[in-house]
Order: sequence, then C-alpha cells, then structure tokens
Amino acid sequence: MAESRPKVFDYAVELDADGTASVPGGDDFLPPVGWTADHLLLAALVRCSLDSLAYHARRAGSTTTASGSATGRVTKRAADGRYGFVEIDCRIDARLDPPVADVRALAANAERDCFVGSSLTVAPRYDWRLA
Repeated sequence: MAESRPKVFDYAVELDADGTASVPGGDDFLPPVGWTADHLLLAALVRCSLDSLAYHARRAGSTTTASGSATGRVTKRAADGRYGFVEIDCRIDARLDPPVADVRALAANAERDCFVGSSLTVAPRYDWRLA
C-alpha cells in the first residue's frame, strides 16, 4: 500500500516599501498606524484559532459566532539570549449553535490544529470560553 502524502499549503505575501501588504488575488492591506509585525503575529494567532474552532465545530454539527484577543510578552529568552515572544495568551469567546457535548475536546482539537499557534517557539496559553 502506498504511503499517503501530507497536504501542503503554500502562502505568499508581498510587502511594498510603504508597508502595504498584498497576496495573490486578494486586496491590499496597509496596517493602521501603531500596528507592528508583533501585533500582526498576535492577530494571526487569534484568526487561526477562530478558523480552527469553526472547522472543528462544523465537523461536530455546530456553527460558531466567535471573537478573540491575544497578548504577548517579548524579552530576551534565557535559552538563547535572543529577543522573542516568551509568553502569549490567547482568549477565545464563542457561542456554539447547537451546543457541542464535549467542549473540552472541541477546544483541544482547535488548539492543536491552529497552524500559527503550532508554528510558534513559545506555546500559547489558551483560555477557551465556549457556550
């Protein structure tokens, strides 16, 4: 029996000299004043977590209405003396319709399958508030 190949997801983004980001076939995005790459990383974590939750909720026969927030701390890491995120907290608030019997399993699956969270050196601490 042949081994199955894992799925591959390729992404591309371009950043112009003025800070405008673009993706093939998508709209341009100019982050508002005050937004840094660090803020965008936290936003990406929340977006990915919400998408992962919605995916697993659909598999469980439910839909979600959700929002989230994330905070992070950057300082010198003890392990290598380089600056990086050392703490990230991600809070997800979601309403499930209809409710899911095992919300802990749903949250665990959503957390596990968030590509952004699993790509980080520091593991995000999640606070799942699912109703």
